[in-house]
Amino acid sequence: MGEHFDTVLVPRLKKVIYAKDWKDGKPVSRDSGVSHCFKVLRLESYEDTLNNLRLHRSPEQQTTLDELDLTHPDAAEDYRLGYMLDLESAGSASLLSTAAFTDPWSYTLDVATGTAGETRPVNVDLVETFNWLLGLTVTSQARSGGVLWVEGTNPQGEKVLILWRKLTGPDAVDSPALNAWCQKLKVSVPDGEYALIYVNGDHHLDNLRRPDQTWKVRLIDEEFPRLMFAD
Repeated sequence: MGEHFDTVLVPRLKKVIYAKDWKDGKPVSRDSGVSHCFKVLRLESYEDTLNNLRLHRSPEQQTTLDELDLTHPDAAEDYRLGYMLDLESAGSASLLSTAAFTDPWSYTLDVATGTAGETRPVNVDLVETFNWLLGLTVTSQARSGGVLWVEGTNPQGEKVLILWRKLTGPDAVDSPALNAWCQKLKVSVPDGEYALIYVNGDHHLDNLRRPDQTWKVRLIDEEFPRLMFAD
């Protein structure tokens, strides 16, 4: 927790992988060392979630709530306890605003700095998070032509392809450009190479209905929040 992770645990991991035996801060031998890398995943905390909730109430909603307080106080209390957070916090960063998928590499959360009340914007790795939500075992990942593609297998053993792209700005990859990219890399929906294909944003890719009556090509914009808030 806190600084202990960065100042003690991470250096210790680096040292123990680099060499088994150390003396006076130097490796005694590299015989036990291995070629390595490791990834640090920082998870959103409860406090981070609260810091990124933004409540929005229109003047009309406020007027209605004021009237309920006077005429039906029990109904007003039910709204505050059961519905207010869900309805008025929609679109908050910690609840995954739909804007996340127009530029997947620019999504941020305000994360506490350790100083009381202070936060700083931190980029959220939506690609990595979606892999975890799918339970994906990643086999390859690369970026070309403005498209980041991820291949892997899901817990059902199905081969999966995920396509990420920017939808706005000079580097945007629109639907025709995505079709051209798929043709160039010989990615075809009708063939049997992939059991499922996920893509962010609107697209013109062909689609097929699977034997279980679900679609082969699925929108990340819909699947991400569904998986994120699944029971």
